[in-house]
Amino acid sequence: MSYQSFRSLPVYRKALELCQMSREIASYVSFNKDLLKLYKSNSLRDIIADSLLTDTILIPQKIAQAESSSSLSERMKSATYINIMIRNINSYCTGLEKDGVREKEYLNLLREEIRSFRRSFKEWRKSLSDDEGGS
Repeated sequence: MSYQSFRSLPVYRKALELCQMSREIASYVSFNKDLLKLYKSNSLRDIIADSLLTDTILIPQKIAQAESSSSLSERMKSATYINIMIRNINSYCTGLEKDGVREKEYLNLLREEIRSFRRSFKEWRKSLSDDEGGS
């Protein structure tokens, strides 16, 4: 599948929306406003925000990787990896709450975005095994 083709997939577009929302929330909740340097921080909140960004950035990359592979096993590996990242993102929301983020409504918006992505992801994951020859 070409780059243009998978960009039109609903799951890919949802992954990009998840990425954008995560970036905005990470920027809002972190103490270090330079998002590229969050990993250098000693603040738990900054470390969680960095992990949130890392996982949400990897999701569209894994979708692209799965879509460009003709190997069912590789495609399913990417789907499993994405599933783990989704669980991680939910844990990061909880971690941010426990670290004292008061604006829980933002975290709840992110959780809703995760639920929306998960619905799209489940349909896409099913199509991976239905389309064994790859695209």
